[in-house]
Amino acid sequence: MKAKSIRITKIFSFDSAHQLEDYAGKCRQLHGHTYKLEVTVKGEMGESGMVFDFSILKKVVTERVISQLDHKYLNEVFDFNPTSENMVVWIFEQIDGCFEGQPCVLEAVKLWETATSYAELRRSDVEI
Repeated sequence: MKAKSIRITKIFSFDSAHQLEDYAGKCRQLHGHTYKLEVTVKGEMGESGMVFDFSILKKVVTERVISQLDHKYLNEVFDFNPTSENMVVWIFEQIDGCFEGQPCVLEAVKLWETATSYAELRRSDVEI
């Protein structure tokens, strides 16, 4: 069997604080999360038997995302309300251009705010 394409995913975590603006619930108060971030790349398997090197994916995401958000007050980092939905769009934008010239593309970004709540952005959801 030959696979048409394969998805690989690397998982990260970071700790940040925020408070939601224009929100009537308890999250309008300053609070923190240990976020879980899943980054999925899709492509054809190369001669090496890999779609993309996990260590390079780790380096890209750490430099472009984790280093910007870990142990930060997100309201000071972003010029938008730091909801999971807004953050997942920002994260996708930070990573998306890093795969030019590679036989793969950024397929999806999933940001877990709690163990039971996440926002996800897939390439098919993006207008190009």
